[in-house]
Amino acid sequence: MNLSIGIVGLPNVGKSTLFNGLTKKSVLAANYPFATIDPSVGVVAVPDERLGLLSDFSKSQKTIPAAVEFVDIAGLVKGAAEGQGLGNKFLSNIRECDAILEVVRIFEDGDIIHVHNEINPKKDIEVINLELVLADLATVEKRLDSVSRDAKRGDKVAVAEEIAIRKIHQVLKDGQLASTAKLTFEEEPLVKGLNLLTKKPILYALNKKSGGKNLDNTPSEKDSRFDEIVRYIALLGSSYVVVDAKTNEEVKDMEVEDRKTLLKDMGAADSIDLMIKKSYELLGLETYFTTGEDETRAWTIKKGSNAREAGAAIHTDFRDKFIRAEIIFWRDLLDSGSYAVARDKGLVRTEGKEYIVKDGDVIEFKI
Repeated sequence: MNLSIGIVGLPNVGKSTLFNGLTKKSVLAANYPFATIDPSVGVVAVPDERLGLLSDFSKSQKTIPAAVEFVDIAGLVKGAAEGQGLGNKFLSNIRECDAILEVVRIFEDGDIIHVHNEINPKKDIEVINLELVLADLATVEKRLDSVSRDAKRGDKVAVAEEIAIRKIHQVLKDGQLASTAKLTFEEEPLVKGLNLLTKKPILYALNKKSGGKNLDNTPSEKDSRFDEIVRYIALLGSSYVVVDAKTNEEVKDMEVEDRKTLLKDMGAADSIDLMIKKSYELLGLETYFTTGEDETRAWTIKKGSNAREAGAAIHTDFRDKFIRAEIIFWRDLLDSGSYAVARDKGLVRTEGKEYIVKDGDVIEFKI
């Protein structure tokens, strides 16, 4: 399943630095705007302790995690929707992604240039989101002009689409994200083809700095701007994670245990892992497992997938020739100590093609 998250933000907020820490892949992360001109792509393993436990249980020779794709997109600036900076190219790159990770700077450092010469996270988000809104507005107005003509001729599908698009057009004109438009269940498919930027789910990464001045320090020192940004993100209907991009980039080549220890000592432990997990969830994904002596593997599916659809993640034969699936929840399998004991306890179930797979199911497909 090839779904991707675009990393966006203003210049010099730490996008490429975060990307480096995420993917252990070096891209240019210089202290000036537009250091990344072409998007860089990295496939990142989704941290999941269940996978290692199942692999140990089965004494597997190979362990293969689920993965999510991140795309590092160069910094947007005010006026990008009108082509300022490298706006048109960047907006096109974002449009090709399925979700957005918006990096917001919450650290102060006079040696690192801020494009607006001030640290104001709420303003930064407003600038980025406005550019996305303006780009969407242009897309919607172009489609509205076309569909209105068809609607006037009495095309029933066009009439329904025009009603849906006008709802989106109004919220965009008000400077709001397209995702805030109140569409009915039937209207959602009618606007899907527009591929609007502000309909994509957004996760905000608030980038801090170890040992430096941040807006999220101890409660007694916390900057009111941090509380303001948290409230604002909630009003947008999104969530956030606080990350230390620079520290994670600096330790990316260390051994795993050494890296974990150092990050914990610096107060930056688990932030990247949490961000990856939240990004995975943002895409509406979940994981099921297969396990045996040869391999334990995490498979990625869309939430709500049935057994046949889940089987297709492995091979189309598991969808097209599906007979049944034997399923047990991962914790039940581990607690039982063996498949034999789990079967004796009645914990291994036989399910048909319409069974809705749950996150954490361990599945053996029968074809």
